Amino acid sequence: MTPATESALSVLFIGGTGVISAAAAELAVSRGHRLTVLNRGQSTLRSLPDAAESLTVDVRDPAMVAAALGERTFDVVVDFVAFTPEHVRADIAQFAGRTGQYVFISSASAYQKPPAALPVRESTPLHNPFWEYSRDKIACEDVLMAAYRDQGFPVTIIRPSHTYDRTQITLLNGWTDIHRMRTGQPVVVHGDGTSLWTLTHSTDLAKALVGLFGRSQAIGDSFTITSDEYLPWDAIYAEYARAAGAPAPRIVHVTSDAMAAANPEWSGGLLGDRSHSVIFDNSKVKALVPDFVCTTPVALGFRQAMAWYDAHPDHQVVDAELNATLDTLIEQHRLDTL
Repeated sequence: MTPATESALSVLFIGGTGVISAAAAELAVSRGHRLTVLNRGQSTLRSLPDAAESLTVDVRDPAMVAAALGERTFDVVVDFVAFTPEHVRADIAQFAGRTGQYVFISSASAYQKPPAALPVRESTPLHNPFWEYSRDKIACEDVLMAAYRDQGFPVTIIRPSHTYDRTQITLLNGWTDIHRMRTGQPVVVHGDGTSLWTLTHSTDLAKALVGLFGRSQAIGDSFTITSDEYLPWDAIYAEYARAAGAPAPRIVHVTSDAMAAANPEWSGGLLGDRSHSVIFDNSKVKALVPDFVCTTPVALGFRQAMAWYDAHPDHQVVDAELNATLDTLIEQHRLDTL
């Protein structure tokens, strides 16, 4: 079934204006699906397609959701904002018997950290002792698969890795790192900068996600969805510097443990994800969605992001506290290497 011949489906998105969901909404509508979006209607960065029906409710209030949906049924329900077992239990109660497919957005960070082997595949164990976010996603998967086995709840699980769009700077410190590179200040990169990282543009991920809609073979199964492009972190910083018109970055390498100790907010995502090399095998999803080909390499995606930020100076926010922490780490590194 190709995009040109697939039948229109009735699709419900819970969420719909996030990095992944906004791109998926655009593609779903362009392919003729009848899209309803249920969210709080609070996004100012991304808008819904004109053809989408919008229901503004608190998605955490089951009574409000039930009242908004009434007795409606859907071919596909996708929850982009389910993060805990309580969230997916509410979805199971709401949609059992009312959808032909329920798609849960898990995370590739749920895969074993550190990975015992590369590339990471769907058969790689799910185990992340470093990050509560990832453990919660694993717990959600457990609840959903139990519902599939015990009552036939039609779940499909996808595991994206680091996905971005033009409004996202994928560096650890976002625009603060871009500002430092543009002004010639050193930037901090974890470890020795050689760990490999996979970045996927949202418009590419949407091709695989929307391509799985209505696929009976995807029920009760899980799929990794990422780009096949991967780069070491030093190269990612250098690519951003080029896109930003900045000099070659002055990189200072600091251990991940030292960075996490300096800023506990970095801890989960750094120790539980970015510090580890990740290369993914996407052959499973490509077998079901053969038109899934990533066409936005990071060099292009980063240039698009720089153009967006330069056109939206109000989003060029430099975090003073982060800046001070980075300066402290850099000074400590200088003293340690004297």
